[in-house]
Amino acid sequence: MQEKITIALPQKIRSALDVVLAEEGKSANELINQAVADYLFFRELRLLQERLTAKAHMRGIFNEEEIFNLVS
Repeated sequence: MQEKITIALPQKIRSALDVVLAEEGKSANELINQAVADYLFFRELRLLQERLTAKAHMRGIFNEEEIFNLVS
């Protein structure tokens, strides 16, 4: 089920959005849905990276080279 929300965009962002919509042949709904989905995905990825980095630091691992040495 889809739920509607209303957003307000500054004119500069709305104008840029209109250009992209015309170039890509997408509706505002499609583009904004994809943008929100991408944001949520990358937010979850960032939070996971933060949690794993904290765990690695607790184990004395501070950079990618140390990880490589452990798994090689």
